[in-house]
Amino acid sequence: MAQALSDAEKDGFGPASLAALLQVIADERSSQREASDRIELVWSGPETVAATTRDTSVVVNDLFRRARRSVVLSGYAIHQGKQVFRHLAANADMQPDLRVRMFCNVQRNPGDPRTDNELLRGFAERFRNEQWPGQRLPEVYYDPRALSLASGPRACLHAKCVIVDEELAFVTSANFTEAAQERNIEAGVLVQSTLLARSLASQFERLVDVGALRRIAGLG
Repeated sequence: MAQALSDAEKDGFGPASLAALLQVIADERSSQREASDRIELVWSGPETVAATTRDTSVVVNDLFRRARRSVVLSGYAIHQGKQVFRHLAANADMQPDLRVRMFCNVQRNPGDPRTDNELLRGFAERFRNEQWPGQRLPEVYYDPRALSLASGPRACLHAKCVIVDEELAFVTSANFTEAAQERNIEAGVLVQSTLLARSLASQFERLVDVGALRRIAGLG
């Protein structure tokens, strides 16, 4: 390094120029370290002794507890919801201004002849009675394509993420089930980034605005 600085000075780089260059390099390295500190690997399932990850259930519960303004979450499957959502429900009950929006997969099983409204009413009733432990219900949305009566392949809502206060974004393979949160092998990343969090939340909001995702009556 000393030789490189000496050679640079001989080539016309004065002390001030060298100092400025070194400061730019130092700032860039600091920025890279800060960026890496804002991205965290999250894991469910078996771990090695040297693992530096955080458990999915720990991260999810921490996000649910720390939310102050808004929570957006999306999941394909929900089971044991009264356990999985207990911290979020308690937080929502204590903070009337906390807006909670959930995007869930509500699908028609093959051969089920019931109308969309019948299926949605059944989902809403099960959600209220079996999955949500709080008094104040969240807003819940669904993808109507998953209820199509047409034969052939159907789409579903398969994204799994949590966005808190438009500041933190957690994207994961884990569903909102006890098994996925604590026992299955699942991987995800927690990112502290207002840009990413707002961008991800806006994806869902725009789909609601154009009617591609619809709110379930009787919830929230």
